[in-house]
Amino acid sequence: MDSNCCFALVLAGLALLFAPVSAKAPKRKKQRAASVEFLMEGIMKPNCGGLGKALKGSGPADAHAWKAAKRQASLLNEMSYLLMADGRCPDGVWAKAATKTLRGGTEAVLAAVAKKDLAAAQAAFKQTTQACAACHKKHKHH
Repeated sequence: MDSNCCFALVLAGLALLFAPVSAKAPKRKKQRAASVEFLMEGIMKPNCGGLGKALKGSGPADAHAWKAAKRQASLLNEMSYLLMADGRCPDGVWAKAATKTLRGGTEAVLAAVAKKDLAAAQAAFKQTTQACAACHKKHKHH
């Protein structure tokens, strides 16, 4: 190895040594068209309200109504993924509400609905709505 090559390697090593360690990656631009506001208005609110109404009182009246409850719970479950996608998650409160409370609650609702167990579905739905309360306490803009 000649001296010029060794000198170039030493310079490259020094450049790496003194390069800024805390350089931040550029923030990724959002790629999807649906804003959180639109997701809440178009998916979350109507399905959460519909599911809550379906599970009140004596619950779904027939197989069609149970299927509607399953659809609503499924869409709420899907929201737990959409809220984490495309840079929508701003912090740990949001992440816990979406991935643990909303996802876990809707999975429990779906399991109860599959068995047509109204009491279990109601309890799981109550857990599901705790995700809304936790996240809205910190993030909802009036």
